[in-house]
Amino acid sequence: MTDYAAHLDLAIAKLHEEGRYRTFIDIERKRGQFPHATWRRPDGTEQPITVWCGNDYLGMGQHPVVLAAMHEAIEATGAGSGGTRNISGTTVYHKRLEAELADLHGKEAALLFTSAYIANDATLSTLPKLFPGLIIYSDALNHASMIEGIRRNGGQKRIFRHNDVAHLRELLEADDPAAPKLIAFESVYSMDGDFGPIEEICDLADEFGALTYLDEVHAVGMYGPRGGGVAERDRLMHRLDIINGTLGKAFGVMGGYIATSARMADAVRSYAPGFIFTTSLPPTVAAGAAASVAHLKRDQSIRDAHQTQASILKTRLKGLGLPIIDHGSHIVPLIVGDPVHTKKISDMLLGEYGIYVQPINFPTVPRGTERLRFTPSPVHGPREMDALVHGLDRLWSHCALNRAELAG
Repeated sequence: MTDYAAHLDLAIAKLHEEGRYRTFIDIERKRGQFPHATWRRPDGTEQPITVWCGNDYLGMGQHPVVLAAMHEAIEATGAGSGGTRNISGTTVYHKRLEAELADLHGKEAALLFTSAYIANDATLSTLPKLFPGLIIYSDALNHASMIEGIRRNGGQKRIFRHNDVAHLRELLEADDPAAPKLIAFESVYSMDGDFGPIEEICDLADEFGALTYLDEVHAVGMYGPRGGGVAERDRLMHRLDIINGTLGKAFGVMGGYIATSARMADAVRSYAPGFIFTTSLPPTVAAGAAASVAHLKRDQSIRDAHQTQASILKTRLKGLGLPIIDHGSHIVPLIVGDPVHTKKISDMLLGEYGIYVQPINFPTVPRGTERLRFTPSPVHGPREMDALVHGLDRLWSHCALNRAELAG
């Protein structure tokens, strides 16, 4: 008989041996004090920490406008939605949020999901049902949710080298001109912080008659004059057929969505199991998200402050000679190149300096590119910045890992 427990032990032991076993850090966020929080150690003691790896990019999870909207909604409606969108789970809060999102992206409609992962997976796995024979062309570094949706859809797929428009053209030229096509890519790739060539891909889509699917998860709220993302910043939103976004990062709450034509949204909601059979977001979450989206459409100052903080951190880390990647976005990856060393630096930053940044290892990034990924925000002030920079400077030498070796 199969020893199931032994198989589980072997699988976990392998991760420990490779230095990429992931541990949860038990954090208690303090309202109004983010990025400061409390770390509850395994022994039950507590330590104040500063979070440097969160996705609440703008601190909107603490914003009074968002909290007030959520309090009002929970007092009015209670906790949960009570069902799927099709069966009693559509409220005025969901419709209000979808209207805000459609307006944000200049589209006819938006469709809410419980996460951007589910939005990507459900939509991309459903499209071949709507367009028989569909070929999906996917950037090699697309998020796991996009990869999973494309893998599960049973249709044809082509993988083009990351941001390589020439390679994408070769793949498009090799396929039947009459076949339906869709190009799936991202605006900001979260691990390196680089930008996708949106305009060039849209040009190819026009030339070859392909639909475009853009993941703006790491850009909505933060780029563009109203926070519509990189496509809004570059005045290209009208050229995208489907835009995917999240409510759990810059908007500070939870959930995901697509923004698209009314016809496309209607078809996806009618055919996607990931939408049809999932309990809808709680009304209080939808209310908070709608308030956040509406606020960020008007508040350019918070976006400017965000970019300023990211620029300052990159400048200071470069000044120390640390091997960061800088593609001009708000994401600051520091390449370590070894899972054990990455974990060691992360642990020492947390235990000795009260700085929390999670190691990023394979399979999230390729082996040999293990890193610490910093996400500065407008609420990381000079004191927090000084503490991080000084801690990294001391630890980089203390860990006996010379910088040239780490950069390689």
